[in-house]
Amino acid sequence: MADDKKLVQEITPMSEDFAQWYTDIVKKAELCDYTSVKGCMVIKPAGYAIWEAIQADLDRRFKATGVQNCYMPLFIPEGLLQKEKDHVEGFAPEVAWVTQGGLEPLQERMCVRPTSETLFCDYYAKTVQSYRDLPQLLNQWCSVVRWEKTTRPFLRSREFLWQEGHTVHATAEEAQARTEMMLNVYADFCEEDLAIPVVRGQKTDKEKFAGAIATYTIESLMHDGKALQSGTSHNFGDGFARAFGMQFTDKDNTLKYMHQTSWGMTTRMIGAIIMVHGDDSGLKLPPHIAPTQVIVIPIQMNKEGVVEKAAELKDRLAAAGIRVKLDDSDRRPGFKFADCEMRGIPLRVELGPKDIAAGQCVLVRRDTREKIVCPLSELEKTAADLLETIQKDMYDRAKEHRDSHTYDAQTLDEMKQIVAEHPGFIRAMWCGDRACEDKIKEEAGITSRCIPFHQVKVGEKCVCCGKPASKMLYWGVAY
Repeated sequence: MADDKKLVQEITPMSEDFAQWYTDIVKKAELCDYTSVKGCMVIKPAGYAIWEAIQADLDRRFKATGVQNCYMPLFIPEGLLQKEKDHVEGFAPEVAWVTQGGLEPLQERMCVRPTSETLFCDYYAKTVQSYRDLPQLLNQWCSVVRWEKTTRPFLRSREFLWQEGHTVHATAEEAQARTEMMLNVYADFCEEDLAIPVVRGQKTDKEKFAGAIATYTIESLMHDGKALQSGTSHNFGDGFARAFGMQFTDKDNTLKYMHQTSWGMTTRMIGAIIMVHGDDSGLKLPPHIAPTQVIVIPIQMNKEGVVEKAAELKDRLAAAGIRVKLDDSDRRPGFKFADCEMRGIPLRVELGPKDIAAGQCVLVRRDTREKIVCPLSELEKTAADLLETIQKDMYDRAKEHRDSHTYDAQTLDEMKQIVAEHPGFIRAMWCGDRACEDKIKEEAGITSRCIPFHQVKVGEKCVCCGKPASKMLYWGVAY
């Protein structure tokens, strides 16, 4: 039994050291591992399976809006990157450069893509000629490199996986509509499939993406009260189009510049799942995204017919469309229970000789550890219903946590006090002045997260300068 408990004992309690708790879960649940390449990680099969589930769901949602997948080169010539001034300045500190090919120095150095706006611009400038070619709705699944100084598994690494969508449109109105549409796709995905509630809103000019005229974001709150930017959608207007000569002949036979958008979500969402739902026993995966939704564990496997019956239940669940595995290894049941809890499998089925004789099995929820006795004849329906209940309950708990850790502040001093005593989101009014935004960051140690679409007045005056204010912002300490 000592080995059964060891799995959990090796996880630092989140109340003791949240950062170490996170790292322990990443390692013990075998999601990823460190490598000899500093700042880069090996995403192990268990972690990559979660990313595949995220990818499949997002890809389905993208394609439902007309998006098609493509692939762009890994390298970007320096001259191409330099065409959009604000964009290159925004990424300059994070760019990795290739200066030699084989044994020869390159005539022009190449950057390893930190993002692909410039490549898509070059492509669209060459391929879009007429209004009949628009809109172009493209996305690519790839890795990017950003030379981060401080790294952390999934949350911030020098190379990470993501998708980046890049679209071009004939009008500013179409581009704005697509920008908002894709943000809502991300928000719906997070809330419906990851069971993570989000705040939808617009970034301030200070926090917007380099080269964008507007950046929209979804912000989520982790268990430790820190915010995580969970997906962004950018409207570039025609700024890149003018820099790259992206023109088309419109219906009135005049040349016009295209209007462009970009939007992305990354493997940091695996970190979000850990930090929103996990506990001191390991992961808790929302059923919609869990690679394995149900695990069947036979008890007293040496008894005749137990393993065979467990395999039958596994096949029945699979036939019902449930992602299921059978653990018929020779490890002790207690170890198996702890292991599947560590890995966050939403539901386990326990089956022993007495259960078979009684025509029943025991279902155990990962989120609450509640045990439900289920007649074998009703297994498929009961399991499917429980998975949906678990999904909903996980979202409700995460939303209750976010709402109970969202505070209103009227003054900068109140902000400082909340940051010191009650980590979470802070709602406060803002006058729109960049100087106030900078001062709040400097004195309270928090940044603006977004100007939420759903505005609620929490005062009449700017939290910093005291001048009249009409915008309410979410503020917080962010990963």
